[in-house]
Amino acid sequence: MKDQYGRTIDYLRISVTDRCNLRCTYCMPEEGITCIPHEEILRYEEMEQICRIMAEMGLKHIKVTGGEPLVRKGISGFIRTLKEIPGIETVTLTTNGILLESMAEELASAGIDGINVSLDTLDEEAFRAITRGGDVKRVLAGLRKMHQYPQITLKINCVLGGKNWKKNAVSVAELAKNHPIHVRFIEHMPIGREPEKEAKREEQVRVVLETVYGPSILCEKPMGFGPSVYYHFEGFVGKIGFISAVSHKFCSGCNRIRLTADGRLRMCLQSGNSTDLKAVLRGENPEGLESVIQKSVYEKPREHHFDKESIETVSMSQIGG
Repeated sequence: MKDQYGRTIDYLRISVTDRCNLRCTYCMPEEGITCIPHEEILRYEEMEQICRIMAEMGLKHIKVTGGEPLVRKGISGFIRTLKEIPGIETVTLTTNGILLESMAEELASAGIDGINVSLDTLDEEAFRAITRGGDVKRVLAGLRKMHQYPQITLKINCVLGGKNWKKNAVSVAELAKNHPIHVRFIEHMPIGREPEKEAKREEQVRVVLETVYGPSILCEKPMGFGPSVYYHFEGFVGKIGFISAVSHKFCSGCNRIRLTADGRLRMCLQSGNSTDLKAVLRGENPEGLESVIQKSVYEKPREHHFDKESIETVSMSQIGG
């Protein structure tokens, strides 16, 4: 699949649900959440159909997201199905880690290639405040459990904020120092419930880490299929990565699109423009799905405009963060 700017689009993020077992402050409101009605959420069979069509068009990599994907019943079987689609090279998952320990074995059995765990702090009280009730010990237990499956790439996604961001950066990075885990620091983008007024940029975080752990060396070889840039610190088992959509705009090489839980295909996280694939699937001409997808991909925007335009305030749980 190619867009009008010649970019190859081969990476799909699928939100399988807008439900979540946490209420992170920057993602979801504490109360008054209006969830998508169950009948409006895509069935696994419909998601599979979309993925099979896209695979024939050149899709290679799928990231399963939510909400929290592990709360949806049958998620491991769905991952197994995705792995069996001809042309799909990797299927990975993003999770908050709360259910990871209990589901590690079945995820490994399903053939998952990689798991990304969202973890912004190791401090129990701070984690409980950010997630409105979450227990960081359960996340850490899930990470320890995953060490039993070395064939699965393990990554941490960390969004830094608040007055203790330096302490959190150092302590979360230490997971990569002592374990086969890659820690990625993600710039807080101006979207969602509580945009960070003073988002921590890549250069700020690197200075803090180098002060504690010594100089870093840029990894020339790509690790994964997304926009992350990785660095090696001496003595570290894993790598330190950065996803810096604001300070280091990577739109020219963007290869991804998003499918929301209610079946809308979004070409860009920032843009509210989307195509209703569910309406096509459940309509009178489902055979026209391929042409609808191709037209949408072709019209993918050249770049985001986080620095210029106001961003819609839809929660990340609804988009598929």
